[in-house]
Amino acid sequence: MQYKSIQKEEWDKALEQLLSSHTIFASVGNEFGQDYELIRPADIGKITYNRPKPATSLKSLFLPVKENVTSDRASEKPRIILGAPNCDIEGLALLDEIYLDADFNDPYYRHRRENTLLISSDCFGIQEHCHCLSYEIKPYSSGIADLSVISHEDKIIFRIISGKGEALLKSLQCEISVPDENILRSVEKKSHDTEELLRKANHLPDYSKTGKLVSGSGEDVWAKYSAKCVSCGACTTICPTCTCFLLIDKPGFEKVKQMDTCQYPGFERVAGGEDGLFELHHRFRNRYMCKYVWKPQKFSSRACTGCGRCIEACIGKINKNEIFRELAGNV
Repeated sequence: MQYKSIQKEEWDKALEQLLSSHTIFASVGNEFGQDYELIRPADIGKITYNRPKPATSLKSLFLPVKENVTSDRASEKPRIILGAPNCDIEGLALLDEIYLDADFNDPYYRHRRENTLLISSDCFGIQEHCHCLSYEIKPYSSGIADLSVISHEDKIIFRIISGKGEALLKSLQCEISVPDENILRSVEKKSHDTEELLRKANHLPDYSKTGKLVSGSGEDVWAKYSAKCVSCGACTTICPTCTCFLLIDKPGFEKVKQMDTCQYPGFERVAGGEDGLFELHHRFRNRYMCKYVWKPQKFSSRACTGCGRCIEACIGKINKNEIFRELAGNV
C-alpha cells in the first residue's frame, strides 16, 4: 500500500477549500458520541479520526429511508464521506452487489456511489459490541474505499486505495510527503493492538459456522430471545446491510421507495391474509436466516459486518451475540 502525509493544519485548510466544490459528510464527535454530519467550515475542527464508530451506518447516505423515485433530480455536487469505519465500508460491498446488479441496478444508488469519494478511518480501539474480526473483517480498510485516513500527532496519513483517492490528493493545494518508516510502524502497531482487543473481547463462531447454527436451531431459543422484542425495526434500520424496501404508489404517477423491515408485523402478509411470519419468534429468526443463511447463498459479501449497532439500538436490550454463543454452546 502507498501512504502519503499531510500536516493536520494543511489538511483542515484543504477541507475548507473542498467545501466550495464538494458536499462533505464526516464523522463528528460530541459529548454523546459521534455520527455522520454535513460539514460546514466551523465543523472541520470537530471531525473525529480513528474512533469507532458513528452511531448511524453509512447505508443512510446511500439509501435514504424514504425517497421519490419518479421525480426529477437536481444536479448535485460531488460528495466526500470522511471517517467511515471498515464495518461500514464492507457493508457497501453487499449493497453494491444488490443495487448495482447488471440486470436490475438502481440508478439512484448508482449515481450516489459514482458521485461519492469514500475516505475510511482506521479504528484504533473498539467499542463494547464491536466484533468485525469474528467475521474476518479487519478494523481498517484496504479496498472499496478510495482512501483510508489516520491521524498521527500533527499529521494526517493517507493510505491510497484507489485511483480516485490518489487523484483527490494530487488536486490538493498543499505539501504532500511520504511518511517515514517510524510513523508507519507506529500505525501498524496500533492496528495490531486493535485486532488483539477484538480477539480478546469476542469469542463468537465465525460467519459460516453461525449460518449453520442458525439454520439448524430449534424454535425454543428464538422464542426465548424474541420475548423482549417489540418489533420496532431499530435493528434493521441501523444495520449497514439490511435493505428491504416498499414501493408505494402515490397520486400523479409518483412512486415512493421506503425502507421496510422483516421485524414489522405484516411484513410477509399477502392477499387473503396469509402471513408466514405472523408469529413474533418467526419474524425474529427470519432476520438471522436472511443474514447468515440466505444471503450467503446468493452473494459473496458478508451480510453482517460485526458493527454491533443492532445490539446498541435494541429497545429490548437483545444481544444477538448471546444468542450465537448459546447456540454454539448447545452443539
